[in-house]
Amino acid sequence: MEETTENKRTETELYIHIPFCMKKCLYCDFPSGAYGSEIRRRYTKALMRELLYQAERMDDCEIATIYIGGGTPTWLEEKYMEKIIRTVYKYFHVSPDAEVTMECNPATAAEKTLSLYRSLGVNRLSIGLQSSDENELKTLGRVHSYGEFLNTFQYARNAGFDNINVDIMTGIPGQTPATLRKTLSDVTSLRPEHISCYSLIVEEGTPFYDLYEDDVKRREKGEPTVELPNEDQEYELGKIAQRYLAEHGYGQYEISNYARMGKACRHNIGYWKRVPYLGVGLGAASLLDNIRYTNSRDIYEYLSKVEADDFPIYKDAEAISRKGQMEEFMFLGLRMNEGVSRDDFEKTFGVSIDAMYGGVLSKLSADGLLLYSEGRVCLTELGADLSNYALSFFLFDEEI
Repeated sequence: MEETTENKRTETELYIHIPFCMKKCLYCDFPSGAYGSEIRRRYTKALMRELLYQAERMDDCEIATIYIGGGTPTWLEEKYMEKIIRTVYKYFHVSPDAEVTMECNPATAAEKTLSLYRSLGVNRLSIGLQSSDENELKTLGRVHSYGEFLNTFQYARNAGFDNINVDIMTGIPGQTPATLRKTLSDVTSLRPEHISCYSLIVEEGTPFYDLYEDDVKRREKGEPTVELPNEDQEYELGKIAQRYLAEHGYGQYEISNYARMGKACRHNIGYWKRVPYLGVGLGAASLLDNIRYTNSRDIYEYLSKVEADDFPIYKDAEAISRKGQMEEFMFLGLRMNEGVSRDDFEKTFGVSIDAMYGGVLSKLSADGLLLYSEGRVCLTELGADLSNYALSFFLFDEEI
């Protein structure tokens, strides 16, 4: 029987974390690592158990997008990954037109493996290149070459993937405008449907922070750096990427994301629009009914809780206040070039955006950082360049 409006399921996104990789990159602070075969086997079994537990509680939800991230999902044995994917499709209500993304690092999957995942419903592949310069790849601690990336990209095309993202990075130590332009030229010549261009963030607790801590502190003080690019150089590299990608047919739809027409990532847009999402696996976060849940980042703690059926297994749960919801609505939504809808704000919170943020909107507009267009509020190009500064004005001083 056709589903009626009254019993229509809630659109929800699903994130699945696979914490395994060949070798952990020097800049990575995600919960991942090079674990042995027994841990991979136990984790797969535990992840499937968590999926079954959650599926029983998500019967009123339709999974609109699935994102399998890591780590490197394609580094997990295909027999395990196949079980995970089949479990999702068997026990969750997955939309017939769901966007299903899997992350992949070069040289971690054969063509036959990618063909299998494509046949199982994965219809979008995200390949982590970062740079086509071999020296920059070594600096980042990547374990692949540019040639291996080219092979993997061709394998993906041969396997039937017609929606591919390539990750590249700016702000790499030693990166120059010339090496960045070479990377951009190499990638755009392949005509992937989507390109994510992130600025390197040196996170505390990573080997990169130990290597470049002095430079990080110099940059924070506005002092000249030795190996990391300074703020002006970072800005220049970002602008080079932005202009180059626009000139080659990639529309910027979010601060770090570019796509050919109709190929923007639906899963990520869901995050920025605060669509409910369920995260399963190590360190995964969920946002359901305005409560944010986060699983443990310790793999042994995660395994012990699931194996003991100690559900729910989340480590932390935080109810997002009305104040917090409004703040997130604004500073997540304003990451997108289209900005936020005035009507959507009022429908969500029962009050106009001007009533809550009128003074902020006026100030940022007068400063040239914000503009109004067709019922929307969005950052100008200058506002996007100064996004951390502009978005800070949408934080309330007290609860509302």
